[in-house]
Amino acid sequence: MQTSTNAKVESQPTPGRVVLDHRTLWQRVHDQLRDEIISGALTPGAELHEVTLAASFGVSRGPIREALGRLATEGLVTIRPRRGAVVRALSSEEFIEAYQVREALEMMAVRLAVPKLMPEDLAEMERLIGEMATRADIGDVQGFFEANTEFHQRFFEVAANSMLAGLYRQLRGQIDRHRLRSLELRGDLRRSIAEHRAILSAAKERDVERAVHLASEHIRVPQIQLFVEDHELATNGRSR
Repeated sequence: MQTSTNAKVESQPTPGRVVLDHRTLWQRVHDQLRDEIISGALTPGAELHEVTLAASFGVSRGPIREALGRLATEGLVTIRPRRGAVVRALSSEEFIEAYQVREALEMMAVRLAVPKLMPEDLAEMERLIGEMATRADIGDVQGFFEANTEFHQRFFEVAANSMLAGLYRQLRGQIDRHRLRSLELRGDLRRSIAEHRAILSAAKERDVERAVHLASEHIRVPQIQLFVEDHELATNGRSR
């Protein structure tokens, strides 16, 4: 479903929606809608009506309501009294703020995780970089994004800090939305792959400070690109 940013679009059933796993009903609905928002299948301005979604997922309105409530707390949708939910359009300021929060969280995760990484963790991260390269070769940005997300998530898992993990889970919807945006800003995915290899190399050498620095720079690059992009748009707008 593609719409302009300001358009109001009633949600439509997405073909292939399946809710057959161990999660509760509302979690399944939440995860599916979250993925569709992050990928752009549900665009900013798309309206999410409980009745339509309940029919699409084959569930009652209760799990739909819970899922939309969670998406609202994650900053991905806005709940409008008596009018239903709508996918939020995020401003550049919000994107930059999210990058700053993501940078702080990931720097802490890398700092805590690097000394604890086991050979199997390093091997899996190497495999994920290989997966990123494969996806980049065929122009599969979504597949690249998924492998990229798993790579970064490994640091949070190994860090084993429940409060840090909780903050990451709470913000993951917005973090992933911005991570996908950062890949779009980069254009050249090979640069991102090289940055991941450098981070992993520092981790293998147990060089905590270097790994933290490289992770910070990796996240900051698209933030700077977005700032420059917005500055150019503002400048061009004033010159007209």
